Amino acid sequence: MASLPNAARTAPPDRDPAWLGRVFWACAAVVVAWPLFVATEFRPWTLFEADNLKVTRRFLADFLPPAHSAEFLAMVAREAWRTVAIATVGMTLALVVAIPLTIVSTRVLSVSALPGRMARGPFVVRQAVRWLLIVLRSIPELVWALVFVRVVGLGPTAGVLAIALTYGGMLGKVYGEILESGETHPTRSLLRNGASRMQALAFGLLPQNAAELTSYTVYRWECAIRSSVVLGFVGAGGLGQQLDNSMKMFNGGEVLTMLAVFVALVALADWVSAGLRRALG
Repeated sequence: MASLPNAARTAPPDRDPAWLGRVFWACAAVVVAWPLFVATEFRPWTLFEADNLKVTRRFLADFLPPAHSAEFLAMVAREAWRTVAIATVGMTLALVVAIPLTIVSTRVLSVSALPGRMARGPFVVRQAVRWLLIVLRSIPELVWALVFVRVVGLGPTAGVLAIALTYGGMLGKVYGEILESGETHPTRSLLRNGASRMQALAFGLLPQNAAELTSYTVYRWECAIRSSVVLGFVGAGGLGQQLDNSMKMFNGGEVLTMLAVFVALVALADWVSAGLRRALG
């Protein structure tokens, strides 16, 4: 019975002790976000106005029935395959760009950084490579595609090169962060005992980071499939270019069919990604 007063004293509070802070930060978020909504002229209620709903219903009705002729489906299958090819070849070239740049820019693989402070020469090279990665990933693949369409002409080559450059910058940046965020003691020990940078990478960093690197790479491949469709709108080939043609001709049935195929491609990429994660997990 003597423990009852202690239990009463340790009873949970009736009110969240952090409620004042939560209210403050919620109000601060509203204050910060409101000017952004005003600047973007975000007015979602206009979607539900009578005239806009009428236009929306008419637009959606044009999508039915979906196009399903044998000739059209054969063309969609070819372009879907070309879209996957653009994304895959672009990602392959992106890896060719990203892997060497990652090795050069990753501090833990620098022999000169073992004593603590990196030597001036390697530091300058490392910073230059990091700035190159920033430039590559800062320019959207759509802009690269517009440039390469003028250089090499219409077709998949422009899409492949656009994905290779932008995704090369993205992969190089994230690969470096993944490698440097893990346990670096085995890698430094290998370097101190005379191992080369490639040996330290292969036996020190990759074994513990392989699953995360693979997962991110497959995720980027999935993003590349989506990007390759968008790049088609500027003449970079694939399913996106056919989708653009059908939209310009106001052929909603063809658009719906190609959108369904596009959803299937993204679902397939997600399934492949999940399978690889399970295999590596």
